[in-house]
Amino acid sequence: MFNYIVRRILSMIPLLILISILSFTVIKLQPGEFGSQYFNNPRVSPETVIQLRKRLGLDQPAYRQYLKWVKGIITEGDFGYSFAYKRPVAELIWERMGWTVTVASATMLFTWLLAIPIGIYSATHKYSFLDYIFTFIGFIGISIPNFFLALVLMYLVLAQGGTAVGGLFSNEYIGAPWSWAKLLDLLKHIWIPLIAIGTAGMAGLIRQMRGNLLDVLGRQYVQTARAKGLKERVVIYKHAVRNAINPLISMLGMQLPQLISGTIISAIVLNLPTMGPFFYDALINQDQYLVMTFLMFSAIMMLVGNLIADLLLAWVDPRIRYD
Repeated sequence: MFNYIVRRILSMIPLLILISILSFTVIKLQPGEFGSQYFNNPRVSPETVIQLRKRLGLDQPAYRQYLKWVKGIITEGDFGYSFAYKRPVAELIWERMGWTVTVASATMLFTWLLAIPIGIYSATHKYSFLDYIFTFIGFIGISIPNFFLALVLMYLVLAQGGTAVGGLFSNEYIGAPWSWAKLLDLLKHIWIPLIAIGTAGMAGLIRQMRGNLLDVLGRQYVQTARAKGLKERVVIYKHAVRNAINPLISMLGMQLPQLISGTIISAIVLNLPTMGPFFYDALINQDQYLVMTFLMFSAIMMLVGNLIADLLLAWVDPRIRYD
């Protein structure tokens, strides 16, 4: 297993290099650049724009800009300079990385802890009243956009006289040191993002878990286990669920980057201190180094997520061996 992990980590290096080249190329293919937005500004002279582009290195050929960016990452851990925020990209990323991973991890935990038991119940109680209810809720969760559900939840909270809407903290706790009061305030705010962002993923997991388990329950080895007189609980959880959950674990590696890049509008609506709104602002402002760094971190999360999913798959299913 150790050799497998080392091989996977080494294989990430050429993938990251290829992703960095593609990210840089895509950014450069879009029309204009950060300095071009000042050309139509009557308050800024063309000479000032030229000096700005020279100071930011935008007047250099594209390949030199890319090599300079990669060299800074390898030698100094420098991911470039944000033109819009006028700060190093590394500082901006690390400021938001903690809350980004926290919200994404909490959402995944919320999604899986609810989706898997509901999917198992729906499969083992097929066509029951609760199965129809969960199926209906699943279709609603898949069809409603995350940002719209966030708006609905915020409206319901305000309609009930609540004030814990938007962001992760109340104004008096932003920037304050950690305390029990601040933790309780976080819990009052974070449930809206968990439900708004996690509902769609939970609905999809419920439907897939139900379908996989129904397929496994009809196989011969499950019928053989029942014929031997094993308890139904043992047949379901020890034999059927362990095989039905394998495809869902394989999907785990794709969920982490999707929670970050696929919920940008929801993060903007909820005013979350995550990387999603940063990425949106960077695209609008054509802040190339901030955009490329965000894409690189998303790629790293996807690769690490896939590695974790493979390791979990080997732990859940003893038949799988990578060495």
